[in-house]
Amino acid sequence: MEHLRRSKVVDVLTSRDYGTEVLVKGWVRTQRSKKNFAFIELNDGSIIKNIQIFVDFPTLAKSMFGLPEEKNLIDDFGISNQVLKLMKEITTGSAIAVKGVLVESMGQGQHVEIQARSIELFGTADPETYPLQKKGHTLEFLREIAHLRPRTNTFGAVLRIRHAMAFAIHKYFNDHGFYYIHTPIVTGSDAEGAGAMFRVTTLDPVAPPLTADGKVNFAEDFFGKETNLTVSGQLEAELGAMALSLVYTFGPTFRAENSNTPRHLAEFWMIEPEMAFYDIHDNMDLAEDFLKSLMTYALEHCMEDLEFLNRMYDNELIERLRHVIESRFERLTYTEAIGILKASGQKWDFPVDWGSDLQAEHERYLVEKHFQRPVMLTDYPKEIKAFYMKQNDDNKTVRGLDVLFPRIGEIIGGSQREENYERLIRRINELKIPEKDVWWYLDTRRFGTAPHSGFGLGFERLILFVTGMSNIRDVIPFPRTPKNAEF
Repeated sequence: MEHLRRSKVVDVLTSRDYGTEVLVKGWVRTQRSKKNFAFIELNDGSIIKNIQIFVDFPTLAKSMFGLPEEKNLIDDFGISNQVLKLMKEITTGSAIAVKGVLVESMGQGQHVEIQARSIELFGTADPETYPLQKKGHTLEFLREIAHLRPRTNTFGAVLRIRHAMAFAIHKYFNDHGFYYIHTPIVTGSDAEGAGAMFRVTTLDPVAPPLTADGKVNFAEDFFGKETNLTVSGQLEAELGAMALSLVYTFGPTFRAENSNTPRHLAEFWMIEPEMAFYDIHDNMDLAEDFLKSLMTYALEHCMEDLEFLNRMYDNELIERLRHVIESRFERLTYTEAIGILKASGQKWDFPVDWGSDLQAEHERYLVEKHFQRPVMLTDYPKEIKAFYMKQNDDNKTVRGLDVLFPRIGEIIGGSQREENYERLIRRINELKIPEKDVWWYLDTRRFGTAPHSGFGLGFERLILFVTGMSNIRDVIPFPRTPKNAEF
């Protein structure tokens, strides 16, 4: 095949340059052969739609093998069998290159198609063993073949939207004067105090070195201390904010929780902005504007994929995205929310009491039934929140912030951070956090402390909301869950 620059399917489908020669490469979605011609639906992942390839067997035989264009060309003998053999090998899942002429299509659903002049077969896909030969697979089945599921319409759409949201996040923060800071994946601290962390070690798992009292001697480990995979980049991001004012992280985080639910992953991505000189109200303003900007970007740049997901999985998806953009996020305190829940007359699986953490059923009631819009909750009881949140003067609550979305529940968690050294050290001691583990964090309160705030947005929860999918394992390319780390 002589040199011709490859065109992406998305560009070909939007072209009106009829009569031009084009080269496309991709994977066959369907192939329908008749006696003297065939239709191939080709996709390269650049768009959810396929480009239709019309293959006229006599024309292909002539252009590829130099045979005359005769109507009786396709027979059971001679060189014409090369075309028959080629078309037989082009099955669903095959990878091919097609060079042909772009023409106006007479078929429904597309305005252009390609009349093939030559076809190159890169790789076959045996119809007897290729798992995606047929349509209509369940999401549960596709999770079992996560290495192949990106080739489906559903996961192609999800992955394109995931890319678009990642780009929109970086664009938003760049446009608003933030600096992207890379925080460590291997850490000696536990930002959340949860304790469910993956250990990182080079010590012999069978016979590790021991101390005199029989404990593992981490002093002989690679880092000379016990280390883990990070659960959050927040504490390190705060260090950056104390120098650059506005920073954000966007990276993988890890939780070793044995939670086999549609809402939990062991490895997931977090976006965590930290802002010097922001109080809780500035924090809420940023969170609302940030989320609305992401919904707007999705509607402006991912509409074809959203329309597919709206049609196949959630017929309220696009309407819900628009509703978030058009709504004023409701702002209230945790105490006010508890009052609303108690007065609701609802029967809860988890009792509602002041001092207890809100569950998904409580969060969704506030968002979907009571206010019917996204909700921002502040001023939580300090006993259910992390040590770093700024304490209110009542000595009972802290300036925490949770943003609640329909279907998702909590999508953002954040707070104004405690900038007062005395209050912070007192809280650390109350929780029995060793000062030697957070001395560097305390230094930011000893040297030039300033009011500051931040929040964390779970990327996969964002993608759940934007795509309308119902299981978090379906919005990350390769989910890591208990007993699941195949590749």
